[in-house]
Amino acid sequence: MARLAQTAGLTDIQREILSTVRDFVDKEIIPVATELEHRDEYPQQIVDGLKELGLFGLMIPEEYGGLGESLLTYALCVEEIARGWMSVSGIINTHFIVAYMLKQHGTQEQKEYFLPRMAAGEVRGAFSMSEPALGSDVSAITSKAVRDGEEYVLNGQKMWLTNGGTSTLVAVLVKSDEGHPEGTAPHKSMTTFLVEKEPGFGEVRPGLTIPGKIDKMGYKGVDTTELIMDGLRIPANRVLGGTTGRGFYQMMDGVEVGRVNVAARGCGVAQRAFELGVSYAQQRHTFGKQIAQHQAIQFKLAEMATKVEAAHAMMVNAARKKDSGERNDLEAGMAKYLASEYCKEVVEDAFRIHGGYGFSKEYEIERLYREAPMLLIGEGTAEIQKMIIGRRLLEEYRLQG
Repeated sequence: MARLAQTAGLTDIQREILSTVRDFVDKEIIPVATELEHRDEYPQQIVDGLKELGLFGLMIPEEYGGLGESLLTYALCVEEIARGWMSVSGIINTHFIVAYMLKQHGTQEQKEYFLPRMAAGEVRGAFSMSEPALGSDVSAITSKAVRDGEEYVLNGQKMWLTNGGTSTLVAVLVKSDEGHPEGTAPHKSMTTFLVEKEPGFGEVRPGLTIPGKIDKMGYKGVDTTELIMDGLRIPANRVLGGTTGRGFYQMMDGVEVGRVNVAARGCGVAQRAFELGVSYAQQRHTFGKQIAQHQAIQFKLAEMATKVEAAHAMMVNAARKKDSGERNDLEAGMAKYLASEYCKEVVEDAFRIHGGYGFSKEYEIERLYREAPMLLIGEGTAEIQKMIIGRRLLEEYRLQG
């Protein structure tokens, strides 16, 4: 076990889970990740292995067949998986967010119907807020649901669905006018629908089309897609929680834990970049000695290691805060912001240490260099995080009188 990014106070069970995951990452993910990534190939064998380990049900309660673990355990597992290949952590994260939203907000029938199969990895989750024209401005959603008897009819276009093709359950956020008169605040007239579908591309159920994979700079292997609803009919019992108008709050709760996850991904990618940098610095020689012996490289390694350590500590703090039942949006925003920015910087320093070889597709750092930017925008941009952090700080430090 490396010196950096250690977590004090873990139970024996947590340590055992993390040791198992790290072993899986070292043996089953790292050796094949770069090859699969360059082919943009879905890592089916890796996903099957994670299913066997029970990771799809890590935070699902034991009564529904899951392991009932904490957000901290989950985040530390994500950190390990992202250290191997960030795309794999994305496959698990969207699933985890949908399962979390069901656990926290679903009706009893919805929990009993979905959670056991999600824990087993039979039902795979994705969630959808964004649209082509809005990005992080969730209040500007234009997709709509209109009530028609015992069903709702959904129309609109969604964007940036991780697992859009491979998932079989998508939590979709749309506007719903029912019971919300004209002039209602946008966030009070949104509803989350649980949409079941076939995996794959094209028309995956009547009125629902997944056009195909979006070709991306990095974050390959995992499918990122659009979603088009054209007269999609969803029964009323598939409104998350059974009541319309609660969707915005449900999604934000999911994204809050998702931000801890993105912080964990940043920590994992940064750790791997440091490992690659410190290893290469001891193999390459210039001017008659290892480049690790040059002060300029030692300074880089010192800065990289400090950033890895700081990001990990903030991520762990945000996860523990949520696990204790406290509000953690401030800590999650800070952790996500810091970890994603530091990740980018650590990856770039490792890239510089590699010199010209960092530009070669033969070296793993080339893949990390393309993956790190996704963390700057995923689950809300750095600018959105700073807005959240600023507002919460003003709440906490409001002047009296």
